[in-house]
Amino acid sequence: MIAINDILAANDRLKGVVIHTATAFNQQLSDQYEANIYLKREDLQVVRSYKIRGAYNLISSLSQADRDKGVVCASAGNHAQGVAYSCKTLQIRGKIYMPSTTPKQKVTQVKMFGKEFVEVLLIGDTFDDSYEEAIRYCNEHQMVFVHPFDAPAVIAGQATVGVEIIQDLTVPIDFLMLPIGGGGLSAGVSSYFRKLSPDTKIVGVEPLGAPAMKASLDVGHVVTLDTIDKFVDGAAVKRVGNHTFEILKDHLHDMILVPEGKVCSTIIKLYNEQAIVVEPAGALTIAALEFYKEEIKGKNVVCVVSGSNNDLGRMQEIKERSLIYEGLLHHFIVRFPQRAGALREFLSDVLGPNDDITRFEYVKKNNRDQGPAFVGIELKHVEDYDDLIDRMNKKNLDYTTINDNPNLFGYFL
Repeated sequence: MIAINDILAANDRLKGVVIHTATAFNQQLSDQYEANIYLKREDLQVVRSYKIRGAYNLISSLSQADRDKGVVCASAGNHAQGVAYSCKTLQIRGKIYMPSTTPKQKVTQVKMFGKEFVEVLLIGDTFDDSYEEAIRYCNEHQMVFVHPFDAPAVIAGQATVGVEIIQDLTVPIDFLMLPIGGGGLSAGVSSYFRKLSPDTKIVGVEPLGAPAMKASLDVGHVVTLDTIDKFVDGAAVKRVGNHTFEILKDHLHDMILVPEGKVCSTIIKLYNEQAIVVEPAGALTIAALEFYKEEIKGKNVVCVVSGSNNDLGRMQEIKERSLIYEGLLHHFIVRFPQRAGALREFLSDVLGPNDDITRFEYVKKNNRDQGPAFVGIELKHVEDYDDLIDRMNKKNLDYTTINDNPNLFGYFL
């Protein structure tokens, strides 16, 4: 557990550097779930995520000798921005390793926050790849590594989110929903709540495709996942921290895994209905409410919205993942009969009145009019799917469904 004195010292150190973000009552979510839902809006933080808290707390506490050497970090985006902002503010050199899959918007933000004080290197496909290279460089040059989640000073800095929540709310907090990637935020905040609000049930939330903490808790020790879905990039790690695991194994009331498609639906709904812009990791705790709706009825619930660094270039993928999750978008390989009029018949006899073709491309580059085609069909209602399949079967079409075939799905999309 992180000591309360260390958390309060971090809170003092961060004054004037971070924004004391609002813990705001949300009427729409409260009505939807018949509970009192509050959002801790770290998406409105100075670097649009809570990560500045841990990074600045660690870097600002370094000796002058360590500052002179500079610092190194690895990050999928938000931690890098926090480190970059801290380096520029404290005028310390920083070398920042990021996965090559990091959204361009986050890379641009890192360079903007750090200016001439930081160098960005894109290495590997995941955070873990970048982490390994950053550690190697750090050891070779005897520089300080600013861990994104598994250093006590970082955890203490992240814990200041919890300090502000308790300062802002006068009502007892029944449930606190915390996003978990490596575990720094949840370990810090839960440490503070364990002392100041021990009756609050702490619920950790991970993406279904990257359940590193859940897998570790299930076996009682930290494990490394072989593969992960990198979509929720701010919370997608193959291995959680040793410190964070030791803290959270005693602090968590429950763990929820949220499908990436549900995260996408939540992002779109928050934007369309409330003009709230969040990144995938930032939507995790709000998305989790749907899976906890019976437990939270009539209760006071706080959801930490961790960040809003979303790249608009991802919105098409976010929409597509949402539609697939909601059962409204389906993909097929259709082998049309090799005769004139086959495609016209598909459009007139197979598609329903509310169905829409979102993608159509022939698989073969040659003889396209006689080869199989990749077809995406968007439905207006979930229940229209059975009728669509029935019409395809009645036409004796030769087709393969793609949505439930991960290998084919990944190849075409």
